[in-house]
Amino acid sequence: MKLIVGLGNPGIIYSGTRHNVGYSVVKALARSRKAVFKKEPRIQALGVRCGKQGDEVFLALPLTYMNLSGGAVKALMDKYAVPPQDVLAVCDDLNLEFGRLRIRPSGSAGGHKGIASIISVLKSEDFCRLRVGIGRPAGDRKTAAEFVLSAFDRRDKGYLKEALVEACSCAELWVREGIVACMNKYNTKNKS
Repeated sequence: MKLIVGLGNPGIIYSGTRHNVGYSVVKALARSRKAVFKKEPRIQALGVRCGKQGDEVFLALPLTYMNLSGGAVKALMDKYAVPPQDVLAVCDDLNLEFGRLRIRPSGSAGGHKGIASIISVLKSEDFCRLRVGIGRPAGDRKTAAEFVLSAFDRRDKGYLKEALVEACSCAELWVREGIVACMNKYNTKNKS
């Protein structure tokens, strides 16, 4: 079984923000699989097991704040006996243009505090991560923190649905064919 974790902040005030794009991708995956999230007993996460043998996956949304995601991810890995190479953390990326995807089998946090939390708790960088580009703030109007915690503007909302579809397709390919197939297909695409 594979574990796909959407990184984000819980609560209505963070719903629909750029920082919660990981949540949005995993929620879209659940909808496509007609799966309904439930609170995981004794773990700070919502989760749902779906699929059949060969494409069975556990979808999860940590209920901790982004900076503390590692504890929920580790608890789910332990409960369901999922090795690190079968974990995919989906998160936003300020350094990628809007809608661009980048998937990797391991690596540093790259400044992302949710990924840093997982690395810290696992004491390893060896888990897959799918980064979804949210772009950078235009001009000097907003700090990076203000930008990631803000809602998508009207122009970006128009492209968000397409970006979520692409990210879901990437995650499904990862489940079926693995990380190399995903990197070959999605890391070389030019998105705008």
